[in-house]
Order: sequence, then C-alpha cells, then structure tokens
Amino acid sequence: MNAPSVGGRGRPVIVLIAVCLAVLTLPASLTGTSVALPRIGVDLHAGYAPLQWVVNSYNLAFACSMLACGSAADILGRKRLFVAGLTLFSLSSAVSVLTSDIIVLDAARALAGVGAAAVMTAGSAILATTFEGAAQARAFAILGSAAGAGLALGPSTAGLLVDAFGWRGVFASHLVVMVLVAVAVPMVRESRNPAAIRFDWPGIASFTLSLLLLMLGVVQGPQWGWSSAGTVLLLVAAAVLMALFVVAELRQARPMFDLGLFGQPRFLAASLVPLSLSFGFVCLVVLLPAYLTGARGMSVGRAGDTMMLLTLPVLVVPLVVSNLVRRGLSTRLVLSLSMLVAAGGAAWLTVIDQDIAVVSLIGPLFLIGTGMGMTAGLVDGVAITSVRPEQAGTAAGMFNTVRLASEAVAIAAMGALVLDVTRGRISAGLPATAVPPGGADAATIANKAVSGNLTGAADGLTGTARADFLDLLTRSYTHGIHVLLWLLVGIGAATGVVLHLLLRPREVGVTTTEQAEPVTVAVDA
Repeated sequence: MNAPSVGGRGRPVIVLIAVCLAVLTLPASLTGTSVALPRIGVDLHAGYAPLQWVVNSYNLAFACSMLACGSAADILGRKRLFVAGLTLFSLSSAVSVLTSDIIVLDAARALAGVGAAAVMTAGSAILATTFEGAAQARAFAILGSAAGAGLALGPSTAGLLVDAFGWRGVFASHLVVMVLVAVAVPMVRESRNPAAIRFDWPGIASFTLSLLLLMLGVVQGPQWGWSSAGTVLLLVAAAVLMALFVVAELRQARPMFDLGLFGQPRFLAASLVPLSLSFGFVCLVVLLPAYLTGARGMSVGRAGDTMMLLTLPVLVVPLVVSNLVRRGLSTRLVLSLSMLVAAGGAAWLTVIDQDIAVVSLIGPLFLIGTGMGMTAGLVDGVAITSVRPEQAGTAAGMFNTVRLASEAVAIAAMGALVLDVTRGRISAGLPATAVPPGGADAATIANKAVSGNLTGAADGLTGTARADFLDLLTRSYTHGIHVLLWLLVGIGAATGVVLHLLLRPREVGVTTTEQAEPVTVAVDA
C-alpha cells in the first residue's frame, strides 16, 4: 500500500481494520438498539417518550457533536480524539449494560453519541493521514462499506443478541468491539492540522442547543400538546438559536459550516438525498421493529431478521449502481429514480397490518432498501465533486452533519406523528370498547402501544373485552403506520422531482464534472 510509515509494513492494514470495525459499530448502535426497544420498555417500565430517547439521545448527540469533534481532531490531535471517543463510547456502553433506570440509560446513550462522533471524525482523518493516493481511495471505500454493513446487519444481529442474552447483550457487544479496537491504538500515528487554531464556540453552541430544543419539542409535543406553552417555547427557542447559528457562521472568515455551499445546485441536491431518506428509510428502520413485535406479534429475533429485507439491499445495490455509473449512467437519473423507488416501496408497504405474512413484506421492504442502496456512496461523490477542491473538507463535514441531523429529527418527528395518529384513533374508539382498569386515558394507552407493548396496555382485561381492546389498539397503531407511509411517499416523490431539476447538466465554465465517481467520504476532521 502507498502509505506513510507508521512503524511497520503491516500496520496500516491493522489501523484500517480497527477504524472500520469501530465505524461499523456506530450505525449498528442505532439500528440495533431500535430492535431492542420493546424489551427495554417492558423491563424498565418505560413510557414512550423516555423509551424513544434511548435512540434519539444517541442520534442527537452524534449529530450535534460532529462539527465540534471535527475541530477538536484538528486542534488536539486525531489519535487523541479517537482514543477519547473509544473510551467514552465504551464507558457509556458499560453503563447501559448495568443500569436499571431508563433516565440513566438515556443519558448513557447521549454520551455514547458524543463518543461516536469523536470516533467517526477522528477515524476518517486517521485513514486520510495513514494512506495516500489510490490506497487512500480504497481505504475510504472500505470504510463506507463498513458503515453500510453496520446499518444493514444491526437489526438482525441485535435480534439474535436480545433473544440470547436480553437487551443488555446489545450494549455489551458494543463494549466488546471497542475493546478490540483499542488494541490497535498504539499503531496509530498522531497528527494535527497546523492551520486549525481555535474552536468556533458560538457556532457549536447555537447549533447544538437548537437541535436539542427542536428534538425536545418534537418528542414532547404529543405528550404536552402541540399548542402547550412548553412545546411552543421549545420550538420557538430552537428557531431563534438556529437563526443565531446562521448569523454566527456568516460572520466567520473560515466558517465550519459554509452556508454559501448550499448555493451550489448540485451540493444542495446531494444534501437533500440523505434528508429525504432519513424519513423514507432510517425512520422505518427505527419504528418498524416495535410494530412487528407489538402489533404483528413477532419475537425480537424474528423482527430483526425481517428488517434485513429492508437493510440488505444497502450492501448489494451500491455495487451494481457503481458499475453502471462508471459505464456512463447519469447520476441525475440514478438519484432522482432512487427517491421514486423508495416512495414506491413505501406506497406498497401500506398493505402492512397485524395479520400480514412475512412473504408479503419482501417486495415493499426490498424496494425501499433498493432506493436507499442506489444512493449509497454515489451521493457522497456528488457532494464533494460539486465544490472546489479546497472546499472538499468543509463540504464533507457539512454533508455528514446534514445527514446525521436530519436522521435525528426525522426519527423524532415521525415517531411523534405515529403516536399522535394512534392516540387519536384510540380516543375515538374507546367509548365503543372496554377501558382498562385504572381508567387509563388514550395518551397513556397509545404510549404503551407505540412502544410495542400492546399486551401491557390490556393488562387486567380478559376474554372478549381483552380481545376487543387489543383489536382497537392494533387497528389504531396500523393506521398510524399507514399515515406515516403515505407521508413518506409524498416526501420521496417530491424530492425525486426536485433532484431532477437541480441536477441538470452543467453549463460551460463550471470546473467540476457532471458524473460523480461513487465514493464514500467521511468528515475531514
């Protein structure tokens, strides 16, 4: 390999394996944890909102910390930050294994998200300094494949772990992997960016707080009411802080988030792809397992296996698309069509109900996964090649921040939508059916149902009354999923049209090319 010496001929390969193993764990920690949520909710007696924060706090902290960790890697050192990220992620996973309190688990997951951001940014920068030329391109391609594998295999692996060891086994596996990665740390060479001299504290603080308040408002909206003073205050404060972030970045001579790049139609188009797929793909990876275990009655392991119908195309389809693009297929056509394919899959998935056979899920789930797979790697290349070479690092950082932030917001927003719609249907149906002991209201019942604990919501009922009540819950929950899916159809179709318009062939004089080589580019810390 064409790589600078790091103390031995075989060591760059070991560094690559270690970084890829760590990065593989990061998306698996999101998609795998979603499969474990129903079991966590039952064991820790958690309601919907605190249970969703097991996923949301990780995703939010991951997204909010990317920009800060990118700066920290440049200033403090890539190896130092990588070690700090491994340590924080490992300790947080250990706390997650040991705790019996949902709030402690939520806090540990938030810390794990910060650690994940440090591992991701520092890890990608370590590869950039360990390899050069063609070897570097291959290293980043392998890194992208590792991230895709984590996304695809997370649900099924977590399902097996939950069935074998309980939900704590999922977090224990994260700890084991990071300990293995730590063995390779002595082989990593330290590096810094001499041009990086300070943190952009105003930008970091305003962006992080804005996303945090937005997520709080979206998650708590169904609990407090969308017109309640608390919800409105959170959403308004989030908007004000985001405006302050924009002002702070516009005033920077060298902003960490160069808003001017969104003036490039191709970069804007590339950024819309992960934004749309956060709704059309990622939120389904998180929300569907609870429906499959709760309404459909699957075991956690069976639900994880079923989710592979959605995630496996992310591993296979990019290889096919990559070859087609190299042979001249237009990126404009591929990206526009990918949105329509995912939208078509979401429309087809509206056949889902509590009685559906798994074989009937193969087509729609595979189609949605294919839409996601068509963009994997390719869209990263579009984002980076749409700007001048000296802007590539900033573009990569912005693109990954948009990806992670949109995933965090999409999961929270779509979860709130399903909860709201389900609660409305339950409220309308309660007068016609038996009410559980204790006089639980529609909101409390919906919280349990959407957490995958439908049987828990019917505790105390027997015979016909229990059957009628469970039927109401499953029909209400199914309606919530259907409303979600039709919204995803609209988002995907609209994005496909917008991409087709934004990705028009370039005019003469533009320095970058229309075709983007399929690559995977992580944040250039």
